[in-house]
Amino acid sequence: MSVLEAAETPVTAGVSVTGQAPVARDSVHWPALLVVLTGIFMSTLDIFIVNVAIPSTQHDLHASDSAVQWIIAGFGLAVAAGVITAGRLGDMFGRRRMFILGLGLFTVASAACGLAPTTSTLIGARVLQGLAAALLTPQVLAILRTTFTGRALTKAITAYGLAMGLAAIFGQLIGGLLIQANIFGAGWRSCFLINVPVGLAAVALTPRVVPESSAPHRSRLDWTGAGLLTGALVAVVLPLIQGRQQGWPLWTALSFAAGALLLAEFAWYERRITRAGREPLINLSLFADRAFSTGMVVQLIAFAGQLSFFLVLAVYLQNGVGLTPLRSGVLFIAIGAGYVVTATLSGAVARRLGRQTVALGAAAMIVGLLLLDFGVHRISAGTGTGSVLWLVPGLVIDGAGMGLIIAPMTSLVLTRVAPKNAGTAAGVLSMITQLGGALGVALVGIIFYGSIAHPRGSAARTLGHGFTSSSYLLIAIAATVLAGIQLLPRRPATDR
Repeated sequence: MSVLEAAETPVTAGVSVTGQAPVARDSVHWPALLVVLTGIFMSTLDIFIVNVAIPSTQHDLHASDSAVQWIIAGFGLAVAAGVITAGRLGDMFGRRRMFILGLGLFTVASAACGLAPTTSTLIGARVLQGLAAALLTPQVLAILRTTFTGRALTKAITAYGLAMGLAAIFGQLIGGLLIQANIFGAGWRSCFLINVPVGLAAVALTPRVVPESSAPHRSRLDWTGAGLLTGALVAVVLPLIQGRQQGWPLWTALSFAAGALLLAEFAWYERRITRAGREPLINLSLFADRAFSTGMVVQLIAFAGQLSFFLVLAVYLQNGVGLTPLRSGVLFIAIGAGYVVTATLSGAVARRLGRQTVALGAAAMIVGLLLLDFGVHRISAGTGTGSVLWLVPGLVIDGAGMGLIIAPMTSLVLTRVAPKNAGTAAGVLSMITQLGGALGVALVGIIFYGSIAHPRGSAARTLGHGFTSSSYLLIAIAATVLAGIQLLPRRPATDR
């Protein structure tokens, strides 16, 4: 299944889609479609565009290594903590209303990121950006599902997948172009400020072209469950990012313990309110299905390697090899090229290989990372930027592996869920994806920044060593995905 084919499955991130819009069209209403896709494009773009801006940002704001990790992970952690609750808010108070609120907050947060005078201000603004993204993203598919029907719905969902794919693939290139252009001397800040005019236009147009919809029955929101889950996530990620730089003091162990206790409390509370006949934040009965629980673990591990890889690669290319943000962004096209080819073919491959499509993708990523290590060693011993082409084969193959994992993995997990649980399952999947990214940045960051703490001569050698050390963990992650996918049933259940 390709990225676009996976997107054609009308599953929403933690929302109910039973409420209908005033008019459900069987033809595409392009103004409405373009406006809501602007929101998903912006939120996806900001996950990836920031990577290429990190070296400039760190230099300009004198940010520490842990601060750099928080700039990346804080966004993903906020999305993970808020996406399921945000979907419920859309059901209760109107999806268009929550979309406008989320898009407005995202625009304000983007302005705050672009104008941030200090690292702490930027991190706070990034967390606000993540919360805003959590608020708007689950509304997009719900709006499409209740606004369009038939072939128009298929086209709309396909366009949704395309918007996300383009934002992810070209985020680094767009960031490099903006930094190189240096409009009004904004530099890296333009990567955030570009959202302001686009966001304002979308906010103004949404009430005019997007119909309102909500669920027919309002359920009580599980604020206690949301608070417990958020606390658990923060308690686990916080020491991973701050601990290494502070020498792993006692509070880091206490934080891990608190995270485990909060997670146990969350599970107990969710079961309690389920038995009481109330609607929990997450229906834990989903995890009783081995296919779903195994799939979630594999998804968490798979995405732990994605965002962290982009971060350490961007830092290595700019601070180690000496590439400009633009040339670094151009090099990322190699990953995009491999991704587009295999994502396009992944539907046909999945029909023949099933779950082994993901295994094939993981194997390709291992080969790609090994080739990248070889290229890094050649650069360290070579002629600097002139030898950067040694990285291209590894980047292409690594991107090809990603294309065989992302959409097929999502499909393998969600097609094994009963239709009545599709919304909750998609919400959990979205949360797990973002949490995996945040955890990956923290764990890989420990290795990368720990490895470069002791210089090994030139910047190329020092950061090359850091990248190579990080790649060992990334290879282990890919190998775990390859092994873990074998635990999924060979065929999805069809009689639930």
